[in-house]
Parts: sequence; C-alpha cells; structure tokens
Amino acid sequence: MAARGQRKPLRPIGDLADPDGFGRAVADHIGWRQTKGQTPTTVMGARLYLGYFVGWCAERGITRPTEVTRGTIERYQKWLYAHRQPKSDRPLTFTYQHKRVSLVLALFRWLSRQNRILVNPGADIELPKMEKRLPDVLTVAEAERILAAIDVTTALGVRDRAVLETLYSTGIRRMELCALSIYDVDLEQGVVKVRQGKGHKDRVVPIGARAIAWIEKYMSDVRPGLLVGSAQEPTLFITMYGAPFSSSHVTTTARAYKLLAGVEKKGACHIFRHTAATQMLENGADTRYVQALLGHEALTTTQIYTRVAIRKLKEVHTATHPSAKLGKRASAMAAAAKANDDGGEDETTTPATSNAPMSPGRATRWLRRYRPKETERV
Repeated sequence: MAARGQRKPLRPIGDLADPDGFGRAVADHIGWRQTKGQTPTTVMGARLYLGYFVGWCAERGITRPTEVTRGTIERYQKWLYAHRQPKSDRPLTFTYQHKRVSLVLALFRWLSRQNRILVNPGADIELPKMEKRLPDVLTVAEAERILAAIDVTTALGVRDRAVLETLYSTGIRRMELCALSIYDVDLEQGVVKVRQGKGHKDRVVPIGARAIAWIEKYMSDVRPGLLVGSAQEPTLFITMYGAPFSSSHVTTTARAYKLLAGVEKKGACHIFRHTAATQMLENGADTRYVQALLGHEALTTTQIYTRVAIRKLKEVHTATHPSAKLGKRASAMAAAAKANDDGGEDETTTPATSNAPMSPGRATRWLRRYRPKETERV
C-alpha cells in the first residue's frame, strides 16, 4: 500500500506476457515518449487515453495491434461520438474526442516506423474538428467573493488564501504552483520563478503586493507548524501532513471555496488563470505581456482572451455603431418626454409612455405628428 502523499503503482495495460500484444506495444511507446523528454503529465495523459482504447478493443476480442484495421479505428470514433458521460449523460466534446483519437493514431504511426506492423491502419483517418470555446472567467466581484469566503482565522485558511492569491495574481498553472519552492518566490522583488513549466520552460512572472502579504503571513505563522518533525521540505505550499501539494489537492481547495462563495461557473484553478489574463487585457495590457505572463509558446493561444475581454470593443461599438447612437437618442427623447409630461405634449419629443394605452384619437394625432414627411409628388 502506498504511503500518504505517494501515488499507487500503475496497473499494466494489457497482457505484458504477449510480446505482440497491446500491453508490450503501449509500454514501449510510453517509454519512447519518456526518452523524448515529454513531461510526466503528458506521458500520463497518453497512457490513460491509450488504456481506454486498449480496453475498448479487448471488449471486442482485439488484443494485438496487428488485428486493428482502419474500420476498427473508425468504429472507435463513432463510439466516442455516441458515448455519453455516466454522471451527466452528456456527449464527449469534440476536443476530447480529438485528443483520444490522435493519441491512438500516434501509437500506430510509431509502431509503423518501428516495423512492428506492416500497414498503419490510421494513415488516412480524419480527426474530429476541434472546438474553439471561450473560457469562463470571473468578474472582479466574483474573484473577491471567493477570496473573502476563506476563513483566515485558522492556519489552513491562511494557507489556502495564500494559494488562491498566488493563482489569481500570477496566472500560473496548478502544476507550476505545486512545484514552487520557497527559493522560487522573491518577496522583496515581487517576482516568482516558475521552473520547468509546460514544455520544460522556465520563466519569471510578477506577483502582486496583496499576494505577497498573504505568502509572508503563511510562511511566518503557518508553514513552520505544518512541517512534520525536523523535515526540511523545500516546497512552498504543503498539506497538513507536511507533504507537497498535489494537483488534485489544489483543485479540491479552489473548487470548495468557489462553491462556498456561490459562484457556479465551470473551472477551479484554471479559472483564476483565465481571469488574470482577461482582466489584464480589459485594463489595457498588451497581448505579448500577457503571453509572457502565462508562458504561452504561440501568441495565437493568448489571443483567445481577446475574444473575452470586450471592454475596448464595447467602447468602439458604442461610439461607432448606429444602433448604439440611436439608443442614446431614444434615451434622451424619453427623458425629455417625461419632463414635459405634465406640461402637455411637445412636438419635438415622443410622448411619455405609461401603463395605460393611448386613446385612438391621441395615437392618430401622434402618428401624424412624428411620421416623416412624405416627398412631394411632382
């Protein structure tokens, strides 16, 4: 049995005793991914999704890669499309389907290059089109409500406040937060060094004054009491057992306070990342600075937040679109009509609206008065 804070050993996929079976093929493929330098998260994701495919094949009597045909992969695609999630009874998103099928195709490409299969059955398979959905973001009031929901009178509350303040201020990923060391946070300079983030890339990001204050309080008042015995754990955020935070622990913490604050938007940790980027763009930050903060390799990844941050677009729309100008004019006309309601009808404004309908005679007179003049016939 694994000790607290340690992962259980992974179960093998398929039958490893069969040298030509899926078990040996997937194990060798995962080992190849590791030698390429892929991150543990990427490797674990590939192993998980390939395990789903191997299990699906086993239910249909297919135990070896050589038994897979193009029709097999196409049937798997159709099954993914028709599959419903057990809890919500919702279909799988096309992005998720794309990921699962693409990893299967990558497996068979690798097997073909290794001459372990004669023909690649997925050579001409078309992947599902990936969706381009907008991320859910918090408003400033919602973010502050979540942070205020934390009970900072307790030691764990102070720690959780420091965790969420760090996520909100820096926009780092949850795995990057779990990997933070006490030596990575320079509170005097107000910067955080993210080591080996996504894509094995280091970067330095700024951190706000409020987050720094909560980290200082956590490190001085709470963290020493969480360390078990004389252990010198370098990880910044630790559990009540003195172990480093896991990604699931951070997710559970963020989701609990989000629900406690009455915020029902999707997301837990990543919604703070989306919120940080969107609010910076709303307040005039250049997209390239937001790209550097988030650690995106391509600017196109960051530009998704420009479709959420619409304050500037809304200002331009209000200043230039005819319907927005007509809306202002109608508001002014309604205000003038209300002011002149007691003094009789004004020929330059529309009559004030009321709950009672107009009489037929009054409506006829109003239509004649405000209808545009017809062009005189020659």
